[in-house]
Amino acid sequence: MKKFLFNEIKKEELEIGDHIYTWRHGYLYAHHGIYIGDGIVIHFTPAAGGEIGTGTFIDRFIFSSSPSRRSESECPRCGDHPRNDGVISSCLQCFLSGGKLYRFRYGASPGLFVAQVRGTCTFARSDPCEDVLHRAETLLNNGFGNYNLFKNNCEDFAIYCKTGYLYFRTGGIGRSGQAATFVAAASTLASAPVRLMVAAPVSLMPTTGFAAVGWGIYCANRFFSDIGVRRDVMKIPADRLVSRNRLISV
Repeated sequence: MKKFLFNEIKKEELEIGDHIYTWRHGYLYAHHGIYIGDGIVIHFTPAAGGEIGTGTFIDRFIFSSSPSRRSESECPRCGDHPRNDGVISSCLQCFLSGGKLYRFRYGASPGLFVAQVRGTCTFARSDPCEDVLHRAETLLNNGFGNYNLFKNNCEDFAIYCKTGYLYFRTGGIGRSGQAATFVAAASTLASAPVRLMVAAPVSLMPTTGFAAVGWGIYCANRFFSDIGVRRDVMKIPADRLVSRNRLISV
């Protein structure tokens, strides 16, 4: 079941151009990157103390308790690079930081998508490997804008590398399935059926019916937020993105 839900893989199964991720702090959040071969991952990281970009004490707690940040010794392969912010390259060991390895799924079926309680797949299809590597390496040299938990995070970076899609509206969330899951949950809790279920006396509460409605709202919100379904995204070549010197999604 775990392999089905999260697509855990062995290091020997890695392929160049894979979008990979690993869970941090149990299943609090996932860190994403692009595997470019030879044991190297390109990924997007926030500045020190802003690991999930909330701008609150949660950032400082996660930062201070992160295994990769506590280490006093430099990686013999990466040096001190894992401590940097922005788009960086590091070895797979530093990227995983003691966590397990998972592969993000593209071209997911509706059944698989609904089964994923949190964003670990998308309906969108990946571009050819050479396009993925070109985007990742271009952004490694030129950056990916400012880190933002809801609009421009490590998952957004990896999805852009795989698909070339950028979000062009000034409001709302980016391409990240994690952000979409959070927003979908918040929208579900704020919905009329769920508020009624919470407010109603226990004796009058049709729990099963309200739960089904709430689950339906949650799934619908996640579905319409997915990069493979949305209409407020467009394909932007990495070279054009760099030449404009800004991100549409930021």
